[in-house]
Amino acid sequence: MTMKLLLQTTIAPAADDWSIDRFALLASFLRRERDKLGRPLFDVTARDRDPPGSPDSLLSTLGRSDFDQLWLFAVDTGNGLSPEDCGGIDAFRARGGGLLIARDHMDLGCSVCGLAEIGASQHFHTRNVDSSAPGVRDDPYTLAISWPNFHSGANGDYQQVEVVEPAHEVMRDVPFLPSHPHEGAVSAPSGSRARVIARGRSKATGAVFNIAVAFEAEGEKGRAIAQSTFHHLVDYNWDPRAGAPSFVEEPSGDGMLRRPEARASVHRYARNVALWLARLPTD
Repeated sequence: MTMKLLLQTTIAPAADDWSIDRFALLASFLRRERDKLGRPLFDVTARDRDPPGSPDSLLSTLGRSDFDQLWLFAVDTGNGLSPEDCGGIDAFRARGGGLLIARDHMDLGCSVCGLAEIGASQHFHTRNVDSSAPGVRDDPYTLAISWPNFHSGANGDYQQVEVVEPAHEVMRDVPFLPSHPHEGAVSAPSGSRARVIARGRSKATGAVFNIAVAFEAEGEKGRAIAQSTFHHLVDYNWDPRAGAPSFVEEPSGDGMLRRPEARASVHRYARNVALWLARLPTD
């Protein structure tokens, strides 16, 4: 059975921003995946949100849609999700939909704080601040960006991840993920059926930070993944030749291009996430 995946950003189409066109390599990879009989595993729809100021026509009604998964790339500065959008996403997960939420540094993507349960896993500079973590700058190079901003390496390079034991299915055969100069902060909310499944280490300070949190299904409620940054899945970090918006100032690396094992690892991660959210085995 082919699963219907929605890849969506929290901004309207914009050529010089992290719009959905910059996640084309991920969409293409998922569309190529096949089951043992050669049938497509995933039917992928990729879109940006409707213009802000009113509910998004799809997210606000997602609970009544026939999508199986939502991969939401929160690239907004705070206004990316309306209350109706959050309600639609919550209804979607409540009826069994699988959910991946990825944001970035500081307050980028903080509109996800309006989501039930998984919103509590995402910590920002001014919203849902993690009181257990020191509010200090980790990336010492891009001074316009403050905490949380864990420096795991240059865009276009890769980082070796720590798979938290016991190893989760999502992290099966995933030793590397793309690096990013300023990753965000995620945690497993107390009282939830969630745990940290992967950690990274800052190349600037040596600080250990959480990369991904997995939420188990509860009754009809679907599974979910919360990530520290959408840069693990964006074209620029898979292949820096794809380019980035003009506001990206840091020099890129080329580790992802030079090391085939790193590219295979992030492909495996994307496949694992999609299968696990569908409650299918990843082996």
